[in-house]
Amino acid sequence: MSVIPVTPTSKQNTVGGLFTIFLAAFFWGTTFVAQQVGMDYIEPNTYLWGRSLVGGLILIPVAFYFHRHDKHPYALKPLLIASFCCGSVLFFASLAQQVGIQFTTVAKSGFITSLYIVLVPLLLFFTGKKINRFVVMSVFIALVGLYLLCFSAQTTNFSFSFGDNLTLCCALLFSFHILTVDYFVLKVPPVLLACLQLWVCTLWSLGAMFLFETPSIEHIAMAGPSILYAGIFSSGIAYTCQILGQRKVEPTISSLIMSLEAVIALIAGWAVLNQSLSIREFMGCCIMFIAILLAQKKPISTKD
Repeated sequence: MSVIPVTPTSKQNTVGGLFTIFLAAFFWGTTFVAQQVGMDYIEPNTYLWGRSLVGGLILIPVAFYFHRHDKHPYALKPLLIASFCCGSVLFFASLAQQVGIQFTTVAKSGFITSLYIVLVPLLLFFTGKKINRFVVMSVFIALVGLYLLCFSAQTTNFSFSFGDNLTLCCALLFSFHILTVDYFVLKVPPVLLACLQLWVCTLWSLGAMFLFETPSIEHIAMAGPSILYAGIFSSGIAYTCQILGQRKVEPTISSLIMSLEAVIALIAGWAVLNQSLSIREFMGCCIMFIAILLAQKKPISTKD
């Protein structure tokens, strides 16, 4: 799940703030299991539509509450533009993840998706930001981990599986989503943006569902528990936990805690779906996690 940068009102790194962000990471990590289970009954766009719809509905009262207590004026047009841009990128990123998870394991999907924490500084570098040596090191370390995680020891064919390729695209798209939200979040209310982007995602997936898939009420009902879990806990509660937590926790520490979603996805895949990793794949996960942590060691500084 992607990160929504929020301008915090204080940076006390309180226990409550740290725990709130961990809850977001926990829900995002466990949702990888719900996503894979849901694909047993319905197709990707149908699942994404249901998940986004539930998340959008859950965030309506949250957004209304924050709107009533927000003393800063804002214009409607910039909010709609921001919601459309962020929601559109979120749709394509989520769709790539949803399709890809059908052809890979929960653990792999979680760890490959987490590469956005490494990709974001690289993308910032191409927009005129300096890249520190820790990020450079993390990129090479992540490539080693990715190789161990995705390439079989019994083959010399240097190619990803279809699911791995899509999940890599998902990580890149989530990186663009982070930067897109980061661009707009100082211009519009963040909670309203979190809510409306889900409704944009809902509309995109609704159109794609009827164009490319054959949804049925019976199959949607069978996937109902999975959709409800992802919509309520991942899209609804987790986004809210993230926003509230980031008001009390520094961005670097927030990112570190959020990256735990990859570890949680691995544990959830093993505990719920009995998906095991080989020693080689487990080493790849560990190395990628080290790369993720290293990428957050120093903030990106702007060029003079």
